[in-house]
Amino acid sequence: QVQLVESGGGLVQPGGSLTISCAASGTIFSIANMGWYRQTPGKERELVAAISSRVSSNYADSVKGRFTISRDNAKNTVFLQMNSLKPEDTAVYYCYANVNYMDHWGQGTQVTVSS
Repeated sequence: QVQLVESGGGLVQPGGSLTISCAASGTIFSIANMGWYRQTPGKERELVAAISSRVSSNYADSVKGRFTISRDNAKNTVFLQMNSLKPEDTAVYYCYANVNYMDHWGQGTQVTVSS
């Protein structure tokens, strides 16, 4: 059984920074891509950033230059550092990982950008 657990969400002021993380646990033989999606009420879940096992990353245009994705393979953890946050970044952020050739999702963590 593989589980993804996110942490680090919360309330931050516009222009502020926040880092969220997601750790995979359970019986893990391999982790390929890892990444983050986000969703707001009434909208589809959208890709924010992804990182491959070879540390190649890609970002949504809306977060390029502000967000940085990274991973610690020894700890099966992926991070999303978010800088210069805007109110439109407010969403539930979901972690995903391709573990043992299957996609897994975290439960989501709320990020709210508001003054």
